[in-house]
Amino acid sequence: MASRKAALLSSILIVSLFVTFTEARDIMVGGKNHSWKIPSSESDSLNKWAEASRFRVGDTLVWTYDPQNDSVLQVIKKDYETCNTSSPVATYRDGNTKVKLEKPGPYYFISGADGHCEQGQKLVTVVMSTRRQFIGISPAPSPVEFEGPAVAPTSTGGVNLRGSLGLVFGVLTGMILF
Repeated sequence: MASRKAALLSSILIVSLFVTFTEARDIMVGGKNHSWKIPSSESDSLNKWAEASRFRVGDTLVWTYDPQNDSVLQVIKKDYETCNTSSPVATYRDGNTKVKLEKPGPYYFISGADGHCEQGQKLVTVVMSTRRQFIGISPAPSPVEFEGPAVAPTSTGGVNLRGSLGLVFGVLTGMILF
């Protein structure tokens, strides 16, 4: 009987750890390898892809590109709009760039290759809070709507899915052990 309880407890702990660690994702920019390039048309731009995607705190954006010919620059909004490459927030030249999205709000990226940003090789992502609600989920706003820093909506009445599942597993574990 004790070994059954131990096995069940182990299973519950593994499931709860799985739920906890599945929140963050690695997201390939553009949805595929080597999409960090000058778009062939407006509809092919990475911003169209980003508008249809959801980004959450803890996610990681992943770029693959030829480091001999390009780079990724993280910039402020003004430099994004003017394609100014002179004072980036961060510079990535490794060909396999990973940027962890650590806070909600907009993130701006442009190509470091001469003339590429002006031809549309740039990306803005809007990162939402990790908080989830069971009801009242709305689509991500378009990045063009932001005039200042974006603040993800919060609610004191919302229910956190991960926290709720953790509570359920904790209660079940307590009932089994006692």
